[in-house]
Amino acid sequence: MTETADIVIIGSGIGGASLAHSLAPSGLSIVILERGAHLKDTPEARDDVAIFQKGFYRSSEEWLGTDGESFLPGNYYYVGGNSKFFGAVMYRYRREDFSPRRHMDGASPGWPLSYDALSPWYDAAEQVFRVRGSTIGDPTEPPHEKPYGYPPVPDEPAMATVRRRLEKAGVHPASLPLSIDIDAWLKRAKTGWDAFPNTGTGKIDAEVGPLASALAHPNVSLVTGASVTRLETDDAGRRVVAAVYQKDGVEYRIPADRFAVAAGAVQSAALLLRSASKAHPAGLGNSSDQLGRNFMNHNTTAMLTFDPFAANSCVYQKTIAFNDFYNADNETGFPLGNVQLLGHITGNILKANLPFPAPGWFAGLMARYAYGWFLTSEDLPNPESRVMVRDNRIVMHWIRSNMRAHEALIGKTRAVMRKAGFPIVLTHTFGRKTTSHQCGTARLGGDPKTSVVDLNCRSHDVENLYITDASVLPTSAAVNPALTIAALAIKAGAAISGGKA
Repeated sequence: MTETADIVIIGSGIGGASLAHSLAPSGLSIVILERGAHLKDTPEARDDVAIFQKGFYRSSEEWLGTDGESFLPGNYYYVGGNSKFFGAVMYRYRREDFSPRRHMDGASPGWPLSYDALSPWYDAAEQVFRVRGSTIGDPTEPPHEKPYGYPPVPDEPAMATVRRRLEKAGVHPASLPLSIDIDAWLKRAKTGWDAFPNTGTGKIDAEVGPLASALAHPNVSLVTGASVTRLETDDAGRRVVAAVYQKDGVEYRIPADRFAVAAGAVQSAALLLRSASKAHPAGLGNSSDQLGRNFMNHNTTAMLTFDPFAANSCVYQKTIAFNDFYNADNETGFPLGNVQLLGHITGNILKANLPFPAPGWFAGLMARYAYGWFLTSEDLPNPESRVMVRDNRIVMHWIRSNMRAHEALIGKTRAVMRKAGFPIVLTHTFGRKTTSHQCGTARLGGDPKTSVVDLNCRSHDVENLYITDASVLPTSAAVNPALTIAALAIKAGAAISGGKA
């Protein structure tokens, strides 16, 4: 293709789409390269058997662990990226997440930015993703300069009862901040949205929110089925001059003035490592040797609580969370993490995830009285926890951290649930195949010796290269990272269009 652009953005997930949204009013010509296609509306989109038992939407791409085991990661490649399947939880990192603090097994280094510096960009991100929420009820909620633009998604009757039971058990259940238009979602079909693909406008994901906003401008275009293989630089290695990509078996090269990589924490690192050259022998923009390092993937556990006397009549369920153990457990004094509802667990979903074969009627009976929860603890950055590329294949070496805190979170939550009247509590802790919150492979920082990008997400080494996805997060915190990714990308776009970066 002979097309050129002012800015090429690689990836249409939350980071890429939010950057495009931020830049679109500038009038700069913007081309977004996306390896996937638009997700089509088919019967499988709301079929829990197709999604959870048959893996209808799962990619066939395998990654390799350093233990020699290949595995299928839980990543999706469509316009809008993984957000097409996300749980739509749009938390701000808590104010405390931006400062260094001790954990049971290690320390979080904090951020080179303060919460107050990022707060206006959180406001902007909440607006474009039309977040429903409330600043009341969660003792860890940081201050907002602007209130949420929409009220919280309402509890269903069964969840309203659970909320009251949790309050009596001594915790502070609060409404989840959600990018969901619940009426539009349920109009398509009466299902939850957590892990269900969005084929309409009910879930305000990266495509429905910022990407649609960006593409409404004539200076923004999207190329689908474009798999970027490498970035080329000038001889000195100071500037990227072109992105090379494959589409329909043909190789294309697109030049531009600026480039932004937003393919996700693993794929962005892999692309930049594959773009090594004489000027950048360890990978593009990797003079710090931090590219691909500090990979983080939240410690997460699914918890099922059962009340044999209270059937779960919910359709979507996912409206409540509590953070009573987020900043400091009252026994140990250490941060433990977040507890939030999963989407409603159907019999077919439960059957797909049981560790033993079970007939459908049995899974359905269990699911009728089950309430699903998602427990998250912080994974701490470690330079030896990393993404590599060998023989053009992604290799993952994930070193888990802070698991004592996660086990404590499980124990504290189990006690709360039993006090709230759930006598049966089952748990399953996830491993490396669960990649929904991966981050940290191109960390943001002020020192080029210890970070990959600066505070505006621009490469320290390559003057016209930006990274605007979860790669840049210096820490993982213990809440969903989507809103923080969007806020940083919008901030980066403002710096670019304002001529400050």
